[in-house]
Amino acid sequence: MARGYMGKILHVDLTNGRLEDEILDEKMCYDFIGGYGIGARILYSRQKAGVDPLGPDNMLGFLTGPLTGTQASFAARLTVVGKSPLTDGWGDSNCGGHFAPNLKFAGYDGVFFTGISERPVYLLIDNGKAEIRDAGHLWGKDSYATEDILKDNFGEKAECVCIGPTGENRSLLSCIITRRGAVAGRSGLGAVMGSKKLKAIAVRGDRKVPVADQKGVMEWKKRHIAAIKGPAPPGSVVDKEFPKYGTSHVADPFAQAGNAPIKNWGGVGVVDFPDSSGLSGDAAIANQEKKAGCWHCVVGCEGQLKAGTGQYNYPRGTRRVEYETQGAFGTMCLNNNTESINMINHLCNAYGIDTISAGCTIAFAMECYEKGILTKADTDGIELTWGNHEAIVAMTEKMIKGEGFGRILADGSKKAAEKIGKGSEKYAMHVGGQEIGMHDPKFHQRPGSFAAARYQMDATPGRHTQMSVGPSGFHIHIYNVTGWCLLCDLVAANSITYIQGFLNAVTGWDRSMDDLLEAGERIANIRHAFNLREGINPLDWQIPDRVIGQPPPEQGPMTGVSADAQAQIYWTLGAMDWDRHTTVPSKKKLLQLGLVDIAEDFWPESAGIY
Repeated sequence: MARGYMGKILHVDLTNGRLEDEILDEKMCYDFIGGYGIGARILYSRQKAGVDPLGPDNMLGFLTGPLTGTQASFAARLTVVGKSPLTDGWGDSNCGGHFAPNLKFAGYDGVFFTGISERPVYLLIDNGKAEIRDAGHLWGKDSYATEDILKDNFGEKAECVCIGPTGENRSLLSCIITRRGAVAGRSGLGAVMGSKKLKAIAVRGDRKVPVADQKGVMEWKKRHIAAIKGPAPPGSVVDKEFPKYGTSHVADPFAQAGNAPIKNWGGVGVVDFPDSSGLSGDAAIANQEKKAGCWHCVVGCEGQLKAGTGQYNYPRGTRRVEYETQGAFGTMCLNNNTESINMINHLCNAYGIDTISAGCTIAFAMECYEKGILTKADTDGIELTWGNHEAIVAMTEKMIKGEGFGRILADGSKKAAEKIGKGSEKYAMHVGGQEIGMHDPKFHQRPGSFAAARYQMDATPGRHTQMSVGPSGFHIHIYNVTGWCLLCDLVAANSITYIQGFLNAVTGWDRSMDDLLEAGERIANIRHAFNLREGINPLDWQIPDRVIGQPPPEQGPMTGVSADAQAQIYWTLGAMDWDRHTTVPSKKKLLQLGLVDIAEDFWPESAGIY
């Protein structure tokens, strides 16, 4: 077995309580590396098309990468995979913290769940021994309390992931939480966890991740740290303020430059939101008590706040906000009140709901209120006017608790519009059921940019972290599946080179860059094939016109600019060798990538001849 892997995956059937170890296949590791690469390979092979995302047959996987738990910098990421109840297609989500390395220290590269438990349970993995335990005493508790109780039971070195009450209630926006705010936020996979009555996973162990060349790993780490601390290379986008602020310092300038969406994607920052100072980096860290970071991170971009005072009394230790949350609850809602967004961040992390989708859904409701589609009688007396931070906090609380009008919003803007009707659908800013990330594709009209196409063509639509699609996005898959943090790109140029060095040193492989990028292409194709088998053609998804500038803005820095999404999509289909109507990959491409079973599924006339 290649180094970097513990060599085992745990399978848990929650219906009958059966636990079974599977020896990890080395060829699968080579071809798909880890994370959602291995996750997609397993789900495509073992899960039938058409299963209910909230039913017993949906597999829910928690996966690491080969760099996770090693001395490679930025290697602490966890990936969660499953069929998404939000899009009815491929779902994956990613978070940092300390859980993923400790899952490996407990003896496993990943855990997959099937079935549904009769009662609330959690899984304990204690140094290689796994046990399903009763979680009746945890059910109904928020993520903070759940984690505190499990740490009290198993010690400070134990780590856990869990859902809050929103996940228990199976809100399609619910997410999975660790460390009081490291969040696997997208795809609605917290609802899948809740549907299985799986409250949490707790792990502890002291096993070492095997490494082929520890000296080589440390040499690459030394070089990487030097690049992080050194001057930014000419022409790079390296952000030297990132260690201080995380991503919280970009919301204010993005709002004014045209990169952040304004007023539910219908406004212009310099016109509708000229004062966005409450979203500045200094405002975000004004009440910060200390910095923090993921396991062994060489940067530590996180922050923890002092207790809130005055109107918004969030607890001490609340996570400092990051850009996507500032965008969703700030620029999208014209909310310039820093403390209200801190409070919202606390509520969403405690109850377990994706801040991007939640904030975008509030913005949708605010526009419906402005247009007269909703009235105070509909919204439980809350005046959902733009910038009304008190109303935003109050409605967010109703949403996460599933109370009153909040029940209508709890499954996102697409489902809410279906219930509200009255033409509200045109104000629901989603692709395929998932709300869009906080980066305006009109702003990114540089050569080689596929900022619009990514929102429609990636297997997880609307995704903010999949920076591109097609060949220019293959390296992003490598970042994600190795267990590497995507934010490393903000602090050092040419991060893929460091990943290549770390990966070869850890595993003992000698993979070229072309070989790694082919693995990224293989992973992109199998995620896409999962959706095709579910009957999803991404060409049937639609990016809302206002997101791509149809018609172009008449004011502000993006005046006259639109993103040619169709041209980007057309080019992507050709570059990927996918049919320009069905989007099915060519037989030649699938065979070239070694995806023989998928070739047989989509080209049945050739089955059995390879």
